[in-house]
Amino acid sequence: MTISNSNGSSFYGARSARRATVKEFSKSEIANRIQNSNLVRLVDAYRSFGHKCASIDPLNMWHQSRDASLDPSTYGLDDPQAEYQLEGIVSMKGLSKATLAQIIEHLENVYCGHMAFEFMHITDDSLRRWFASQAETCIDTNFSKEEKYKFLELMARSETFDHYMMRECGHQKQFSLEGSESALVALQQVLEHSSKAGVLEVVMCLTHRCRMQIMMELLGVPKDSLFRKFQGLSEFPDEIPSHIIGDLVYNAQASVDLNLGGKHPLHVSVVPNPCHLELVNPVALGKVRAKQEDYLSLETDDYKVEDMVMSVQMHGDGGFTGQGVVTETFGLTNLPHFTTGGTVHIVLNNQVSVTTDSANGRSTTYSSDIGKMVEIPAIHVNGDHPEMAAIAARIAVNYRKTFGKDIIIDMITYRRHGHHEAEDPFCAQPLMYKEIQAHDSVIDLYTQHLVSEKAIDSVDVKNNIKASHDAHIASCYRNAPKYQVQPSHLLGKWRSMVIPLESTCKMDTGVDPSILRSIGIRAVTVAKDIVLNEKMQKLNIDTRMEQMKEGKKIGYASAEAMAIGSLLLEGHHARICGQDVARGVFIPRHAMINCQQTNTKYTPLNNLSSTQGKLELVDSPLGELAVMSYEYGMSLETPNRLNMWEAQLGDFFNSAQEVIDSFISGGEEKWLRQSGLVLVLPHGYEGAGPEHTSCRIERFLQLSSDRFNVTDPNVSNNVNWHVVNCSTPAQYFHVLRRQMKRNYRKPLIVVGPKRLTRIPKAVSDLDDFAPGTSFQPVISDMEANKLSVRRVIFVSGKLYYELLEERAKKEMVDQVALIRVEEYSPFPKEDLEAEISKYPSASEFVWCQEETQNGGAWYFMESRLNQLLPSQHKLKYVGRATCAAPANGIYVKHLAEQKQIYEEALTLSSAQHSLLPH
Repeated sequence: MTISNSNGSSFYGARSARRATVKEFSKSEIANRIQNSNLVRLVDAYRSFGHKCASIDPLNMWHQSRDASLDPSTYGLDDPQAEYQLEGIVSMKGLSKATLAQIIEHLENVYCGHMAFEFMHITDDSLRRWFASQAETCIDTNFSKEEKYKFLELMARSETFDHYMMRECGHQKQFSLEGSESALVALQQVLEHSSKAGVLEVVMCLTHRCRMQIMMELLGVPKDSLFRKFQGLSEFPDEIPSHIIGDLVYNAQASVDLNLGGKHPLHVSVVPNPCHLELVNPVALGKVRAKQEDYLSLETDDYKVEDMVMSVQMHGDGGFTGQGVVTETFGLTNLPHFTTGGTVHIVLNNQVSVTTDSANGRSTTYSSDIGKMVEIPAIHVNGDHPEMAAIAARIAVNYRKTFGKDIIIDMITYRRHGHHEAEDPFCAQPLMYKEIQAHDSVIDLYTQHLVSEKAIDSVDVKNNIKASHDAHIASCYRNAPKYQVQPSHLLGKWRSMVIPLESTCKMDTGVDPSILRSIGIRAVTVAKDIVLNEKMQKLNIDTRMEQMKEGKKIGYASAEAMAIGSLLLEGHHARICGQDVARGVFIPRHAMINCQQTNTKYTPLNNLSSTQGKLELVDSPLGELAVMSYEYGMSLETPNRLNMWEAQLGDFFNSAQEVIDSFISGGEEKWLRQSGLVLVLPHGYEGAGPEHTSCRIERFLQLSSDRFNVTDPNVSNNVNWHVVNCSTPAQYFHVLRRQMKRNYRKPLIVVGPKRLTRIPKAVSDLDDFAPGTSFQPVISDMEANKLSVRRVIFVSGKLYYELLEERAKKEMVDQVALIRVEEYSPFPKEDLEAEISKYPSASEFVWCQEETQNGGAWYFMESRLNQLLPSQHKLKYVGRATCAAPANGIYVKHLAEQKQIYEEALTLSSAQHSLLPH
């Protein structure tokens, strides 16, 4: 899983794009194309613009004007009976020559029928010629009677399910699939032909509208289990802890094995998702990427991991064009550290987004046009024609297998009952729903078609399918309350993990100093042929080498290298992703070193041992939402990989707030899926202005499920994630190792260092990493006089060192204690209680922070710390006043504010504290 760069070097995790080519034109084909160049122009016009006059709207309400380039007279082709050689120009099964009339009839059937193609925007001529050949030959596919019956049965069962649910649960949202059943045929064919092509696993994203039908009728998920949710019961076994809250039924997940004719069963995973449906797309791709890495040992020259695991994604037309995460995700598809070998996208195009007409919902002609940014071809299918959907699916599978690229099937359908069954769709789309009301169902139309071609005897075949299935559904619905839900969590690679009852965990994460010294030295040792940058060598490489040899004054970069290197030696893998992470923005990790003469890339931590795990360094695109979602998806797949996403600046996570809110913070409580994703968010007030200062600690603490009543022994403290602010390199080392050495996984939010990496006292000695050491949620003040201290200040991050310096200047070590809170959540109750008890003479307790009062940790810490203080005392606040923006953009004012914080923090007074004005 390495690729070579232009200079021949390789780096772990990067994959090259699949290079498949189509045979070049032969001399005779070229000669024929020259001789009949006007016919070539006509054929290319159909390939480019035939879709404009195709019959792809089942309601026949949407029309485009026929393109003038489709008129043969434009090219001087006026004789319908003129005969032409076809080689190198157009594919017609069984024919080597044809009349102009035959050719035009064929082109009309292929490009202007109930299926249409867009592929001429692709710049690679091989791909265009391959696609043209597929389109012009697959249109004549003949399905067997058995296949046609299977299509009918699948759609009839879906329709029966919708009708039953309307009768029994009409008061609940069901998002009926009526009008779009042919999408089931497309998906079934994608799965079947992918399995036959050697795919072992599919990771699937689904919309609300098709979820129940696909899970029950196509994937075989027990109907009883899903009906439980409609009846208000839990989707989890009874023994699951009470903090697991579950989710709506149309966000449900699934994991099944299907026998579809391949050499091996096809494992299909349906990823759970929030109601912003498209957000799940990059999450699923991250899971695919992680699964593919598990199959690396099976790779051969002809059978790659991309052939073994793929993603299939269902989309709604409105969300597909309206949600920016789709565009961001497309931007990842062909990148070496993100590619998964292509995704098959099926757009469930109801022609209405909730109640917004497509004319108001997108600026493009088709919902699939958004894929043109990365040259994704599209196949448009009239939803009333399930056999066209099946053909489109087979082309899509072949295209992905051949070229390893994405493809879109645009299923143009309609919603028979509006956005959901409880609304009156005539209010928003009266003309459309007048047409729908008079329109025969997809199942009725296909039944009539099969009867007319004698594929089935009569409509009774359909009626019998529906009657039998209705009885089966009714039985499952009655039995749902008795259904015993089987555990689906912590299986396979997660068997060694548990659901913790408490997430406050202290454990020895130290490592033998000789091992760490070796790792630290190797982390800055490069191959002999690598020419180093002189400045980097002097300021980073040589300095770190000296630190490691002496075992003194070790900085954050070496601490991180030792943490990750030791995990790699213990068999774990690691992936650090973000903008400029190989070099590092504030932590000068220089984990991937570039030769100054050849640009050869060298990763020292991947050269520790022949049996070690691997480190993947990913300099990502300048976008956060899709990238962070992708990393979260990877973290869901295995507990054995340390996944880290580092922001270039702390507040850059803002662009990814959606995945933080919907997946990372609540994924375990909603879906029982653990994640050990680490977010490193550089933070610190240094006068850099409002946008480059704060990582918004307050947001992560507000999203924390930490208990409010910290003194109640009956309330457990199993928080959803950990939020830390490490003031020493050793603390950072231990928290990263703790992340992988516990027997459960929780997301970790690291309030990352900025200037802290340059503070001389913010260093650690090698003994601080040794066996017997661990992460400390609270760090004591080892200098303060415990008996005489009057004021106890709780502080975090770099502000501690600044107050430490000011305290020394004022000679107040006997009067003021500085207690470092290294972990905000879970709230370190026992540690803080122990610290408070050390200061019997203290009469003032202060929370001091750089952030504004409506930011930082103040609101989180105030209510909790007050419960621990002696009853006559109340926590005081020192910090900036409330402000809409995180920080001042005027540097002199920033300095004044900072100075005032120092003064107020170290001024003993029983008077009410003041707030620092902006």
